Amino acid sequence: MSIFILFALCLTGYLVYGLYRFRQYQGQITESEERLRLSLWASGDEMWDWNIHRGSLHRTNGAGTYPLPNIDPSDFPPNRPHIHPQDVEKVVEKLKLHLNGEVNEFECVYRIKGSNDKWRWILDKGKVVSSNAAGYPIRMTGAFKDIHQIKKTESNLEIFARSIQSLTDGVVILNSDFNVIHINPGYTQITSFSSSDLIGKKLNFNSISPSLITDIKSAVDKTGNWQGDVTGQGKDGNMFIAFVTVNCIRNDENAITNYVAVVSDTTMRKKAEAKLIKMARTDTLTGLPNRNVFFSRLQKCVDKQLETAILVFDVDDFKKINDSLGHVLGDILLVKISERLKPLTNSQCILYRLGGDEFAITMEGTNDIHKVTLLAKELLRLLSNPFRIEQHEFVVAASIGIVLYPDDGQQPETLHRNADTAMYHAKEKGNRYLFFNKEMNKQAVKRLQVENLIRQGLKEDYFHVYYQPKMSFSTGKLVGMEALVRFISPSGTLVSPGTFIPISEETGQVVEIGEVVLRKACADMKRWIDSGLMSGRVAVNLSARQFNLPNLIHRIESILLETGLSPNNLELEITEGTVMDDPQHAIQVMHELRALGIQLAMDDFGTGYSSLSYLRKFPLNTLKIDKAFVDDAGTSVGRAMIDTIITIARNLSLSTVAEGVETSTQEKLMAEMGCDVLQGYLYSKPLSSKELAHFAANQQPVLKKAQ
Repeated sequence: MSIFILFALCLTGYLVYGLYRFRQYQGQITESEERLRLSLWASGDEMWDWNIHRGSLHRTNGAGTYPLPNIDPSDFPPNRPHIHPQDVEKVVEKLKLHLNGEVNEFECVYRIKGSNDKWRWILDKGKVVSSNAAGYPIRMTGAFKDIHQIKKTESNLEIFARSIQSLTDGVVILNSDFNVIHINPGYTQITSFSSSDLIGKKLNFNSISPSLITDIKSAVDKTGNWQGDVTGQGKDGNMFIAFVTVNCIRNDENAITNYVAVVSDTTMRKKAEAKLIKMARTDTLTGLPNRNVFFSRLQKCVDKQLETAILVFDVDDFKKINDSLGHVLGDILLVKISERLKPLTNSQCILYRLGGDEFAITMEGTNDIHKVTLLAKELLRLLSNPFRIEQHEFVVAASIGIVLYPDDGQQPETLHRNADTAMYHAKEKGNRYLFFNKEMNKQAVKRLQVENLIRQGLKEDYFHVYYQPKMSFSTGKLVGMEALVRFISPSGTLVSPGTFIPISEETGQVVEIGEVVLRKACADMKRWIDSGLMSGRVAVNLSARQFNLPNLIHRIESILLETGLSPNNLELEITEGTVMDDPQHAIQVMHELRALGIQLAMDDFGTGYSSLSYLRKFPLNTLKIDKAFVDDAGTSVGRAMIDTIITIARNLSLSTVAEGVETSTQEKLMAEMGCDVLQGYLYSKPLSSKELAHFAANQQPVLKKAQ
């Protein structure tokens, strides 16, 4: 019995100890599970247990272990419905590789559907932990980690990295010692340097001093950034211009960890800007500084109160070169002029082209008349040497106007205007220089006033036509009249033709004035013929500018058509100088006028140079004897000149008209020499259209045929 009791006590003790150990073990398991649960909760990871044989899948997370619902044993992998469709194939492939024993473990990054039905990136790792006797896997466990935020960050970093790599601007990342740790392709494109050329080296642009690099780093360290233009040299030796921005990156302790430099290639833009600046400052034809630079430079001299001499000049009769030989040769001549004069210049003596054939020279820092005069003389001498262009040889002359600052003006515009005035007066004799004075300015102001008055007169019809009768010596009757323009100002003052005609010829207004005269003369003549007052012809002067108009014939035809006057009742007077400028052209135009039925007279014959070989080719009807010869008719020389002109006219079957007959003696002499038609104050002063009509109505033969 005692043995039995002893056995029972031992058994009970063992059971109690076993129960104690079991509870102790169970507590350790619970404590271990709690630690696992807390670990999973803290990490956010989840463990999974896949019973391949039964087709069940359990997950364990911070909330505990739970089976994955809606598992279809035929699905592979078992969580297939929860995997993003685009990632299924990748998961299947990697899982098979492990199950087939080709890799030691399964690892895959893919997306699964979370509790909120949104896709999240995970990193899934697992391994087979049990196989059957045949070696086939029957259980696999693992864990996956939510890496959605990491993946998102990686994506942003990848976008950022690709952006840097795709930038056409160069990007250089440097460490805290200013050594290069990364460059993008854009930097290589700009500089030709590759990563292997630069990594670990100091930032350098090859053409700037190391001190500038130090200054850049110091500026960034102090202010956080630096920017500016840098001219660098690439690996291939080519120079480039770049706008560089350098910034620093600081850590949480505000210490600089990196520098980032952005290099923008501005080479083309800078070249384009330089080209535009040059175009704005340079004359495109000659390459000389242009009008803008001229005034800008003068302004600087004025601002500094620096004594300066200004010479403004142009080529005398340059328009004739353009008109006769064309603008191309004219441009070539301007280039050659600029090339010939450039040796006269230096940093204080500058040559400009102001436009057209107008040039200027500024002599800064001097008003020495002797120096200025020497320069003007040398300029004229250089221009007087012939220029050879193609088969042509040009001998040109120039007119120079000179002003001195501050004596002749206080502003650039005033100085230029006064120099122009002096040049204008120099042109009166040509190929010379003149210094400006106040009297010149007064004349220039008067000229401008006349020019404006002409413009107003054309607009408001201040130009009137007066007529000087032409009398036939053989019949003593009125055979025609010469139309003369008169300019009557709004105040009733008669402006002398000697005042307004030269100015209108220079400005080109003479063309419009000539058309006014021609239209009014044709209209008056048509009215007189229709009323039976007279027959004959009205003579109208053609200026050189009118005669050289390309559409002259069309203009005259239009006026005749407008007024209804027959071409047979119109005579056009052309000066000797006009036709001799370009005889071949003159012959062509004159034949076209004669073809219309218009008669032609050569005015001022004998006062210039006429070639008899050309004279016989001109389809003229009349030679007009200039008043200067009529005034000398009482002298033997004057009489011989008139007799020669009349003889030439007879030999060429031309009639003659003597101008300016004012005395009976002159009338008698003209008659004795056989002049056909006479006009002058002896018979009548120039008459208005109303007065001429009255003269024609009351006119009786007033001449007697010479005995």
